[in-house]
Amino acid sequence: MSQHHDRPAASVRTVELTVAVLLFLLGAIVMFDSVRLGARWGDDGPQAGYFPFYIGLLICISTAVIFFRALAARAQKTFVTREALGLVMKMLVPSIIYVVAVRFLGIYVSSTVFIVFFMIWLGKYSWAKSLAVGLGTSAVFFLMFEVWFSVPLPKGPLEALLGLD
Repeated sequence: MSQHHDRPAASVRTVELTVAVLLFLLGAIVMFDSVRLGARWGDDGPQAGYFPFYIGLLICISTAVIFFRALAARAQKTFVTREALGLVMKMLVPSIIYVVAVRFLGIYVSSTVFIVFFMIWLGKYSWAKSLAVGLGTSAVFFLMFEVWFSVPLPKGPLEALLGLD
């Protein structure tokens, strides 16, 4: 393995600081919105934002502790190497594209393309096998959800052209 791929892409400290800041912001948003709803104890019991306010406060306190502990840490341990991050991104980026594509193409077309893409790209399968599995999987899910369970899933323009919407 080359040294280039073993280099850290992120340290544990960097990831802990980043996650602590993001979660602190989440806790602050929860607290802010809880105050808007009412975060006090009323005559008839707790207001709508009472418990969420204290959950947000606990999140803020916990993440502040994590932030300052990470800030004080001296050792720079590797969280992820460049090679490992590359493998994660090989799965993450196409998965994000798939989720967005479902909105515009429907779940069946997007799923077929997703399966075919991964079988060819990472699995190194032939086009014929990949298409057969991709189309077969989508057909089985269509029958299972749309026909047998009567659960409509998001459809796109192709299903509309075929009158399946």
